[in-house]
Amino acid sequence: MNRKLAKEAGPRTPFARKRAMIVGATRGFSRIASWARVACIVGSLSIPAFAQPEVGLVGGVTRDSSSGKPVPGAQIIAHSLNKGTDQSTVTGADGIFTFTKLEPGLYEIAATKEGFRNSSTHVEVSVRKIARVELPLTIAEDLPRATLKPDDAPLTERERQMLLRIERLEARLEAMAAANTNVGAEPLVASLTPAASAAPASFPQTSRSSIVPPPAPVAPPDHRLPEALQAPDPRPAVDTETPFAYGDFTWLNGSPRNKDTVLDTKFFTPEIRFDTHYMEDFNQPKDHTIVGSTESFRSGEVQIEQASVGGDFHWQGVRGRILFMEGLFATTTPRNDASAGVGNWDLRAAYKYVSEAYGGYHFNVNHGLNVDAGIFVSYIGLFSYYNFDNWGYQPSYVSSNTPWFFNGVRVQWFPTAKLKIEPWFINGWQSYAKYNGHPGLGGQILWLPKEWLKVVGNQYGFGQDNLGLPHTERIHTDDSVEIRFYNNQTKDRGISKIAMSLTGDAGAQYGGGLCGTCAPSKGKESFVGWMLYNRYWWNKDKYAITFGGGQMSNYGRYLTLLPPINGADAVTGSPYFTELPGQKAHMWDSSINLQYMPRQYITWWAELGYRHSDVPYFAGRGGVTPPGFPLGGTNGAPGQFACMNGAPSGATDLPTATSNCGSVGGVWFPDLRRSEAKFSVGVMVKF
Repeated sequence: MNRKLAKEAGPRTPFARKRAMIVGATRGFSRIASWARVACIVGSLSIPAFAQPEVGLVGGVTRDSSSGKPVPGAQIIAHSLNKGTDQSTVTGADGIFTFTKLEPGLYEIAATKEGFRNSSTHVEVSVRKIARVELPLTIAEDLPRATLKPDDAPLTERERQMLLRIERLEARLEAMAAANTNVGAEPLVASLTPAASAAPASFPQTSRSSIVPPPAPVAPPDHRLPEALQAPDPRPAVDTETPFAYGDFTWLNGSPRNKDTVLDTKFFTPEIRFDTHYMEDFNQPKDHTIVGSTESFRSGEVQIEQASVGGDFHWQGVRGRILFMEGLFATTTPRNDASAGVGNWDLRAAYKYVSEAYGGYHFNVNHGLNVDAGIFVSYIGLFSYYNFDNWGYQPSYVSSNTPWFFNGVRVQWFPTAKLKIEPWFINGWQSYAKYNGHPGLGGQILWLPKEWLKVVGNQYGFGQDNLGLPHTERIHTDDSVEIRFYNNQTKDRGISKIAMSLTGDAGAQYGGGLCGTCAPSKGKESFVGWMLYNRYWWNKDKYAITFGGGQMSNYGRYLTLLPPINGADAVTGSPYFTELPGQKAHMWDSSINLQYMPRQYITWWAELGYRHSDVPYFAGRGGVTPPGFPLGGTNGAPGQFACMNGAPSGATDLPTATSNCGSVGGVWFPDLRRSEAKFSVGVMVKF
């Protein structure tokens, strides 16, 4: 007789009647206890599972539809109706199963076991939520009756213990009712937790009068993180709303290649950078000083270029960014800003340890509108201020001799997800302060119509950016295009990407006796330059090699980096390398850079570069530091000629200096060369 017919006939013996009573009475108990165990198992798994913010959980139990008993050893399959993928597991001895890493979407959960008919249900999986399901399994009707357990079989020890628990629970409920205790769901469930079910096999006999009602339930502590500290909501697979989120632009020169953020919350996104290198200048300057660079400063030494910690704050539209700066950047960046020579207060000391610091607000206009005020990184020159983001380490003159930062106010308007329009109101051209009567005005237009194409234009004007020349104004244009020709990530080896970048710059100064683009003899002040780089990635972007270089012509030398002769900077100037109207500075360079990127957070690199100038400019074997090396390598008067004994001459013109230094052997001159070759290696990290 099959089970269905046996059930319709009803129990026929005392054993059968007793078993039926146990089955009926314990079915509700078994169901509650099973769900309590599911809750505990899923609860123990939810913490590590939810450390991955874009997954959900499914927990459930399989039961015999007739007896209500758990069915162990059943095969459970979770089939994604969105992607067509499957995950599988097997129920335990208590019939419980869990799936801990399911992507959000609609799933079909199916259970199969030999001797039972298949069972399935549909469930919606949501991010950081738990879905519970129950799968009843019906014994196949065509199975012979002999395979089923007879209804008149003696009670097992487990069934006897279950009956004792039921009787004890009934007594407890009656006592609570007699005491007018409000019996809620929580005490009942608490009494049926796995801890209760793990009680000893035998129970002591207890009179009903001795049963004490349980205390009122206490709400469990809320272990959820505050909303501000939770991970951001996941973005859609194809984000057409967030600016430039529709594609992968980590291949761009000047953009970080991190695809993931190690730690991110709805309130704060951290950023950490380390940049350490070793450089060998083949000119072998004896004072180890490298000239004319924004990335190369010391020869034959291991140096920390940058060590930065900070990040982005964002909450309810309010935004802010701070990135502190230690290392050589903290000294070399401020020395190129002459605006600190205007008025009082030590602006270099105030800002030298900060590379970015601004606050602002995000408006929900079109695809976004940001208004920020503070210090923000300049985009002029294509290469990023931060070397980790770049294809090479030492950029060409067009990038190296143009601004790295602006101090002022900017507006970023995104009319579409592929276009940014950004005007600037700033103190001046890479300046902490305003030089004269006019601030600087400028802006950027950035267009990324395709994932493989970037077009950007930066324009600047109106600023009076010269110390001691109040009527001189500056204009400049900087325009770049980047193209990715090839992209194939399916090959384990071989070329995976090919891309190139091209940048062109032009500018001039005029007014106050300067003529901009006139003849050099009349005070010409102009800048023209370009740079071109070609990059190849291979082995799925683990390796990359970049070839490139550029050229500049800068009459008046107003953008040419001043050599640090005797500690000279943009404020002091140097009589050994003057920056007068009409003076030429024609330079070109080339480089080859090899990068090894085993992880998206680290880059090992090696670079060989050559630079040339038509005027003596680079440090030679004799160096650029006066004899004696007092006061940390300078004599304290970089704006004067130095004598052969290292002392200041007291004069800025050569005839007077020659006369003053006659008694000590004459005037000292730095060893400046027209060319420089340099080999460099290093490691960069960004989280």
